[in-house]
Amino acid sequence: MNSHPTQLICGTTNKGKIDFMRRRLEPLGIEMLSLADVNAPKLDIDESGNSPLENAKIKALAYYRALKQPVFSADSGLYLDGVDDARQPGVHVRRVGGRNLTDDEMIEYYSSLAAEMGGSITARYRNGICLVMDEEHIYEYMGDDIASEKFLLVATPHKIRTEGFPLDSLSVEIASGKYYRDLPEHQEKYTEEKDGFTEFFRRVLL
Repeated sequence: MNSHPTQLICGTTNKGKIDFMRRRLEPLGIEMLSLADVNAPKLDIDESGNSPLENAKIKALAYYRALKQPVFSADSGLYLDGVDDARQPGVHVRRVGGRNLTDDEMIEYYSSLAAEMGGSITARYRNGICLVMDEEHIYEYMGDDIASEKFLLVATPHKIRTEGFPLDSLSVEIASGKYYRDLPEHQEKYTEEKDGFTEFFRRVLL
């Protein structure tokens, strides 16, 4: 693009995602605004996509059409090795048994699933991102460089919780066997995602 925005709106109400994506834009000199910052209307968005990218696009378009300003949204899917298709979370990480779980309920459900599988499950997040500048300029991406590294989802929760990212308290680095919560920030499981998301914005905006 000929010029890049100095501000972008992040189309999510998830505090954890807002903080995460704000740090991805800082190296590019772009200020990230939350929906609360722009007094966005509360939307009932049907996130019926079959992939993280489809849901990211649904959300970004919905908020763009409501606000008439550039908006991006990201969405994640959790994929577990050795778990049958019927219980594979995919894009429905929070939705179990027909309802959305609270953070505490998610920890309870996934820790029980890990216990059932012998104490841990090898897992990976795949992510999709969609930036809507206007109806004719829509940028989408779901590459491996914005996926997390593989990690272990374990049965015993860490005592520290992260609002909006409840499964962080069940996530263990494979190489060290340590909870990501106990590692320096540069060693968290989103290391690959950090560079990938920033590079996505650099590619399409700068």
